[in-house]
Amino acid sequence: MLIVGIAGGTGSGKTTVVNKLIKAFPNGEVIVIPQDAYYKDNGHIPVEERQKINFDHPDSVEFTLLVKHLNELKKGRTVQMPVYSYLTCLRSEETLIVEPQGYPG
Repeated sequence: MLIVGIAGGTGSGKTTVVNKLIKAFPNGEVIVIPQDAYYKDNGHIPVEERQKINFDHPDSVEFTLLVKHLNELKKGRTVQMPVYSYLTCLRSEETLIVEPQGYPG
C-alpha cells in the first residue's frame, strides 16, 4: 500500500491532482481520505466561537486519529472515517466506512 499526501492552499489544484491519480490507477485501487474529515469536534465551543476557527491551523485537525486510521488501513483493516459539517463546525454522529484497497492480504 502506498500513501500519498497532497497538500496546498485553497484553490491550488489538490482535487484536480487527486482526480488524475484516481484515473491513473485501476478502478478500486485508490481511496481518498480527506484531512477535512478529521477536523476536531468542536461541540464544546459556543456557536459564535466555532465560526471563528482557523481551519488552516494544524491544531484544528485530530492528527492522532488520522494517523491511526492510516495505520489500520495499511494493516488491511476497515476504519470508520468521521464526517465533518462545515455548517455546524461539528462532527456528525454518522461515519463513513472505508475499506482498504489494493491490499494483498
